[in-house]
Amino acid sequence: MSSAAYTKSRKMGWQLHLMLLPGVLLIFIFSYIPIAGIVIAFKDFYPGLGIWRSPWVGLDNFRYMFMLPDTGQILWNTLRIAILKMICNFPVPIIVALMLNEVRAAGFKRAVQTIVYLPYFISWVILAGIIIDLFARDGIINQFLGLFGCEPIFFLGDNRYFTGMLVLTDVWKNFGYGTVVYLAAITGVDSALYESAIIDGANRWKQTLHITLPSIAPIIMLLMILNMGNVLNAGFDQIFNLYSPLVYESADIIDTFVYRISMVEANYSLGTAVGLLKSVVTFILITTSYALANKYSDYTVF
Repeated sequence: MSSAAYTKSRKMGWQLHLMLLPGVLLIFIFSYIPIAGIVIAFKDFYPGLGIWRSPWVGLDNFRYMFMLPDTGQILWNTLRIAILKMICNFPVPIIVALMLNEVRAAGFKRAVQTIVYLPYFISWVILAGIIIDLFARDGIINQFLGLFGCEPIFFLGDNRYFTGMLVLTDVWKNFGYGTVVYLAAITGVDSALYESAIIDGANRWKQTLHITLPSIAPIIMLLMILNMGNVLNAGFDQIFNLYSPLVYESADIIDTFVYRISMVEANYSLGTAVGLLKSVVTFILITTSYALANKYSDYTVF
């Protein structure tokens, strides 16, 4: 690029940078400035004294966190729910995308895509209300089961069923997004491969097995690796809107524990310590997942 062209591009680029300024300021104000509050994790914080005048306690909050009898159960619940969600969310969108790819009626295909994608845009506050009404002891599901002589099941208040409810409703809400991603990947497969397979006598199943799946394998691997960073994110919005003290034993996770300790019991120091520990572990997992994505799928963020 000549010096004149470079100068001209710089003069034209300041408008684009100016458009970015409001977003950059919002991120700086709401994401970077609050980082200073991390120091609360190392203090015995009193709101009346403020952050800087509260007494320094070092790592006492972290020691106390690991001494709590519920800590082990909360960590186990977080890992168990998050891993179950990752495992169940992995195959469903792939299977649905492969099935939709075989549909030849364009109108029906678009309608199904819209229907399965719609729950992804609805917040858990609204979905939780729907789920609670459907699976209540006197809800439609229990009324239907009653037709077969079954006793009402307390789906959202019984530890035996609550984890399954979390996983199933999470899959229902999110698989539409993955389906669209995989469908987009499938449309990018070279049609000449299918034509060659037809000439060789391959049926639709063999075409899917030997052409479609290998062609979208890099996308599958990429999404699977990137999901590793969500191991400690079991879904605060979903659980907070669905759970109750009856299912704390199986549903209380790190995020809900932090909320309850910080906002309900006003133990801001302990809540910040737990949140900081989770953030550090999550950062390590995300960094590792992006390194693996770069190594095996040639995916880079920067």
